[in-house]
Amino acid sequence: MYLSSAKERCVVLGLYIVENNATVRATATRFGISKSTVHKDVTQTLKNTNRSLYLDVKSVLEKNKVERHLRGGEATKQKYKCETNKQKDKDKKDKAIY
Repeated sequence: MYLSSAKERCVVLGLYIVENNATVRATATRFGISKSTVHKDVTQTLKNTNRSLYLDVKSVLEKNKVERHLRGGEATKQKYKCETNKQKDKDKKDKAIY
């Protein structure tokens, strides 16, 4: 998606974050731009362009920051659960062979 100006882009990104409760990473992926660009647009450029939208985006980003350790912990839990299941399946196959 091509947007003609940084001001226009920051508003579009801000609206997406607020409407979808999205993270900076998810927003960057959705629009095909870097996380750094998204973060700069919604924290600096948007502050001067659309103050009310900036405050809404700020609250979503703060919520994401508070929750990020929980999401990371859940991802790690799922990873090791998957590895444990693979090992159990392998052990069952090994026992069946002998």
